[in-house]
Amino acid sequence: MIEEIQMEETNNYEKWCEQRREKFLKMDQEELKRRLPELKEEENRLTICHFGRKLGVHKEDGRILAMDDQDPVTCYERLNVYTLFGYVSSLAHYKDNWVRFDQLKNTSPFSKAFQEGVVEPFSRMFSGHVKELSYACEKLGGKKLTWSDAGYELKAFECIPVRFLFWDGDDEFPAQGNLLFDASATDFIHGESVVTIAAIGLDRIAKLAGVPMDRSAFPIF
Repeated sequence: MIEEIQMEETNNYEKWCEQRREKFLKMDQEELKRRLPELKEEENRLTICHFGRKLGVHKEDGRILAMDDQDPVTCYERLNVYTLFGYVSSLAHYKDNWVRFDQLKNTSPFSKAFQEGVVEPFSRMFSGHVKELSYACEKLGGKKLTWSDAGYELKAFECIPVRFLFWDGDDEFPAQGNLLFDASATDFIHGESVVTIAAIGLDRIAKLAGVPMDRSAFPIF
């Protein structure tokens, strides 16, 4: 039953990817580059990095592939890129105002999914694994922060930094993790996509850390 639900969700994401790929083909690509200066032209592709993974979007057919590895680009990664392209406001800019997910604009419908599918699994997964978490974040190019037992700022996209904060547990208190976002995040991308972005970041960290994904994590895996 769980596998059937996950298959249906994947099929829905693939359908949305196709719809947004078609929308990309109608976009003014020069205007898109103005809104997202991190976009670079490389021959017939626009390139962008998603948690350090370089992706290329074909300018004529909109299809996305990885530029530096042979692994397939998941529908969740592709949808994040397409949604970023379709949603970014011409007025979007970094605000240097860090907030919790539920404090971002228009995210309240997705708060439960974020808490149960990202924050709580993150807290459980890295209990007793601070060194592994730090190693993984540093491998991803994370900037170490001065608070929490392991705190790092990673770039989901250049325009959407994410802060992963983790306090390990002890005999009295369980481990606790949290994520912070610049308040501008939902000027660049839809609030629901922020959940997917966080889940992809958690997946990347877990794989590099050698820590198994929590079964209750947001189902992109």
